[in-house]
Amino acid sequence: MAITASMVKELRERTGAGMMDCKRALGETDGDLEGAIQLLRTSGAAKADKKAGRVAAEGVVSIYVSDDKKLGVIVEVNSETDFVAKGDEFQAFAAAVAATVAEHKPADVEALNAMQMASGETVDEGRRNLVAKLGENMTVRRFEMIEAEGDASISSYQHGLKIGVIMASTGGRDDLGKDLAMHIAASRPVCVTTDDVPEDVVAKEKEVFMAQAAESGKPPEIIEKMITGRINKFLNEVALEGQAFVKDPDQKVGKLLKSENASVQAFARLEVGEGIEKKVEDFAAEVAAQAKGA
Repeated sequence: MAITASMVKELRERTGAGMMDCKRALGETDGDLEGAIQLLRTSGAAKADKKAGRVAAEGVVSIYVSDDKKLGVIVEVNSETDFVAKGDEFQAFAAAVAATVAEHKPADVEALNAMQMASGETVDEGRRNLVAKLGENMTVRRFEMIEAEGDASISSYQHGLKIGVIMASTGGRDDLGKDLAMHIAASRPVCVTTDDVPEDVVAKEKEVFMAQAAESGKPPEIIEKMITGRINKFLNEVALEGQAFVKDPDQKVGKLLKSENASVQAFARLEVGEGIEKKVEDFAAEVAAQAKGA
């Protein structure tokens, strides 16, 4: 059967695959459009599996906030290169994943991957199809979800494509929530108050401080005071309320909240690539590796 340009066009519109891939699939299925679609999906899945071993440390953070500001979602979706991460299709996929989390409230990423997006595809099917189309490994790495309780509402802040914050808070002026979310993006607190700092985190820091103090040769009672002082300083550095407010470094966030009769219930901060070990290659080697694996 002769493969016409209109057949190729229709297949491209329905699958998003490249022109030559569409023409080849139609040829192999003797012009059967549905068969060609299935063939492209199968080959796309194979391509996705082939690329799964590649390190995906670039990407975007995408934020979803419900209209009533009672639910906030933040997700990290990774790609191999920043070039792909900046593309409209990749960002639209990340936004669709965030909306899917908000709708279905999955327990973890594994459950999320099996859930259906508004497009009708599951998250994993959408990811695999995008891998086949754009030629890079992609992963839905993690997400956080916050539901505001009582009279609290969700605020958010996004710094470019790489850093995002969602936060549930009560009280204060209209733009206080955004200012605090911006502060969290810049200052990286791990919790709201010093009492919330995980015990294992405190224990690890104390070990370091004890080792450093022991080398000073000072008496035990002085060492104990040194350690106590350093621990208190550390707690205030990692707890939101103990940090100096970025817009007014002379004022602690806790004091600001008190003056505004406001409080923070919870927050989540994600930054693209945190904890992912990136493989360092020169540009020529990277291009050659991608060309070979395509």
